[in-house]
Amino acid sequence: MIEKPPRTESGYRNYQPDVISRLSFIRQAKSLGFSLMEIKELLSLKFSPETNCGDVRSRAEIKILDIEHKIDSLQRMKLALVKLVTACPGSGPVSECPILEAMETKKLG
Repeated sequence: MIEKPPRTESGYRNYQPDVISRLSFIRQAKSLGFSLMEIKELLSLKFSPETNCGDVRSRAEIKILDIEHKIDSLQRMKLALVKLVTACPGSGPVSECPILEAMETKKLG
């Protein structure tokens, strides 16, 4: 997504302002949950003269749906774990642990 500038004699890289701006864009997009592939697509949209705001909005709406699916999945995992922890007395032999038994017999959720 960016080209590495050559190193100076002291070993540092001097990034041009446009590269710094692109790095900032990448960091912000990652913080919103976009993958590197999705960020690459967003960057190509940004620099394409045929692109309009609706194209970018569409990508953002798709990401929102993706995040909502992940949240649903995490909530189901949490609920299953809460049930398992509630069923476990917290004492006794590990051979009778309801958490391990449920994982072994696939009685989750």
